[in-house]
Amino acid sequence: MAGTSQDSDRPRLRARLRRLPPRTVGHAGLFAVLVLAGCVAAVVVDVPDVAGLRGWLAERGPLGWVALLVGSAVATLAPIPRTAVSVLAGVMAGFGAGLALALAGGILGALAGFAVARGLGREAVTRLAGPRLARADALLAHRGVLAVLTGRLVPVIPFAVVSYAGGLSGIRLRDYLVGSALGLVPGTVVHVAIGAVVSAG
Repeated sequence: MAGTSQDSDRPRLRARLRRLPPRTVGHAGLFAVLVLAGCVAAVVVDVPDVAGLRGWLAERGPLGWVALLVGSAVATLAPIPRTAVSVLAGVMAGFGAGLALALAGGILGALAGFAVARGLGREAVTRLAGPRLARADALLAHRGVLAVLTGRLVPVIPFAVVSYAGGLSGIRLRDYLVGSALGLVPGTVVHVAIGAVVSAG
């Protein structure tokens, strides 16, 4: 029965794909390219060493810290473990400032991932959604805070995946931000503390 249902869904999916407006296809394609670029960057780009980063920050002062905040937010758009970003913040800035830096970067990154997926991919998902996907989407929208909070708390789910899934789904921005903020705190506190201890040692 399951195979028959899937076979009958395929022609409908192909028909919906053919009816997608060129603008929607272009946006979805751009979203796919950006996600792929993030995956490539995660493999190719080297992690900066602490000594070199500290010297770079000392030369640039406050603007360097702003750049570090933006960089930590951008890093969350790629499949880079956010643990490493939080530990690095603790090493660079100590516990208090490092925690503020890691949380702010996490929230900015979560918002950026949501915005990219919502702006480029949500329309395609809505147009292609069958009844089952539409029901799942409605359930996510209804339980947005809990869904995002759970995704942020489960260590094996990449940060970027939760961000993009939130944007592609019907979750409201307010619920998404609340779930992200609450879910970021426990792990970030632990990882920044580890970085601060390593730096002090």
